[in-house]
Amino acid sequence: MRIVDNPEAARRLARAIASDLSLYNEEKILEGLQADNLYDVMHDEIEEGRTLFRSRVTDELYDKNFYDRAIIDLLVKSKGHIKCKLW
Repeated sequence: MRIVDNPEAARRLARAIASDLSLYNEEKILEGLQADNLYDVMHDEIEEGRTLFRSRVTDELYDKNFYDRAIIDLLVKSKGHIKCKLW
């Protein structure tokens, strides 16, 4: 398996991992948003994705927080229509 050393490819990988988390954990995400404890509810899944992302990109790209941004975009911002305490 090749290590990603291109910022755009790293961004796509982070979004793909976050997208899978969103797809396969919709119910937990909604529960976490409504109870204002998303990161507690999804901790194991988010950290598993982080470990995968870290193993696939250079240290320099990992430090750019592409994964954290993808988590916010796909697990939080995309659920803006859900009634919760965040907004």
